[in-house]
Amino acid sequence: MKKIALIPARYAATRFPGKMMAVLAGKTVIWRTYESTRATGVFDEVMVVTDSDVIYEEITRNGGKAVMSKREHESGSDRIAEAVENMDVDIVVNVQGDTPFTQKEPLEKLLKVFEGEEGKKVQVASLMQVLKEWKDIEDPNFVKVTVDKDFNALFFSRSVIPYPRDKDVNSVYYEHIGIYAFRRDALLQFTRTPMSPLEAAEKIECLRYLENGIPMKMVVTDYMGVEIDTPEDLERASRLLEK
Repeated sequence: MKKIALIPARYAATRFPGKMMAVLAGKTVIWRTYESTRATGVFDEVMVVTDSDVIYEEITRNGGKAVMSKREHESGSDRIAEAVENMDVDIVVNVQGDTPFTQKEPLEKLLKVFEGEEGKKVQVASLMQVLKEWKDIEDPNFVKVTVDKDFNALFFSRSVIPYPRDKDVNSVYYEHIGIYAFRRDALLQFTRTPMSPLEAAEKIECLRYLENGIPMKMVVTDYMGVEIDTPEDLERASRLLEK
């Protein structure tokens, strides 16, 4: 299987404008994400897909690969789908541009679900990790996911799911990590499907798959670092790098 990683990166961001170009321990967030993704060695190619001349220059100036989006897009998946329309590739991994701590082992586990006879049934997969702090579980910036017994996603939400009405039940809370793996055709089909009502309400793009009856396989991973959604996240990431 030919496997590529595409990193969608737009300059504008509601909660943290220009976050991709924010400096994290001497390097920009987007370059750290590109660098760490390429360093995993699990992809045939790694590329940034952006609508920003500034981000494009940052990647290419440092010797990386980047392409400019030709159209406006509602989501990162829409953006990378444009880039793969004319590519000969089997599996496309969407690595969010604000994940500078991308690591090899979780990506290997994610790609493994596409292998073998059972893997042929998987069209879309993603990562999740256990949330342990109640303040994080309540935080709408942490997208939560519930799964069935086979680890297919049941729902994604910024709200607390499951809601602990019975405090004696030992519920596990998972945070969705915004790294997706698609079969190429599943990704292209995603872009031809209109934004769904739940996706529009929650601003969580993978709800479009669930609302259209497409299962999403979830893979549990250990801690992957900090996603840079706010200036506070950047400070947390800086402290993590100092350790």
